[in-house]
Amino acid sequence: MAPAVHLSNAVVLAGRFPVLAGVDLELDAGQVLVVLGHNGAGKTSLLRLLAGLVPLTSGEGRILEHRLDDQARHVRRRVGMLGHDVGLYDDLTPHENLRFALRAARVDPGAGPGALERCGISGRVAMTPLGALSAGQRRRVGLALLCARRPELWLLDEPHASLDTATRQLVGELVEEAALGGATVVATSHEPEVAVPMADVVATMAGGIVIETTSGGRPRGGKDVA
Repeated sequence: MAPAVHLSNAVVLAGRFPVLAGVDLELDAGQVLVVLGHNGAGKTSLLRLLAGLVPLTSGEGRILEHRLDDQARHVRRRVGMLGHDVGLYDDLTPHENLRFALRAARVDPGAGPGALERCGISGRVAMTPLGALSAGQRRRVGLALLCARRPELWLLDEPHASLDTATRQLVGELVEEAALGGATVVATSHEPEVAVPMADVVATMAGGIVIETTSGGRPRGGKDVA
């Protein structure tokens, strides 16, 4: 079976500056990778490349058997990304946001209510405009959208940032459920004490490249990154 993620000497330029300077990465379906590194190391640029949101300047990249150089639109349909901004509408309720987003993604909107409930968004909160919710509640709505869409590749940019203990625990539970269901998960983090326990593999980035890979703390274990 082909790997879910394959990058070989992947380079991405922002103008003339290499935000990724030759990344090698390989992950199988069901693996969880946590990417560590300081600001500017290339972590978010890596996620954007895996999502098909920035062009591959040189090197080789395949995501879910689609080439990044000329099939990025196919990649985007099968990937879910959650960044610092959940990318939803402040004037819509969580229920309305998920119904709209799922229809746009050609996913049954009936999956929305159960996903919101799983992520602790119910009752009055589910019917309150998103803009009136706390940062943690907004992040839970973004996680609910991922759960409802069931992408084959989850991309999480600092998923534990500014969250309370209960929501951090929820992130770990959802990542494990996704991986056990066959999805591949890539998450960036500044908090290794929280993120490393949920990972099969930990990659450390600096200067736009992966400088080290180590085993994570996920009990089930996983395969090493190439």
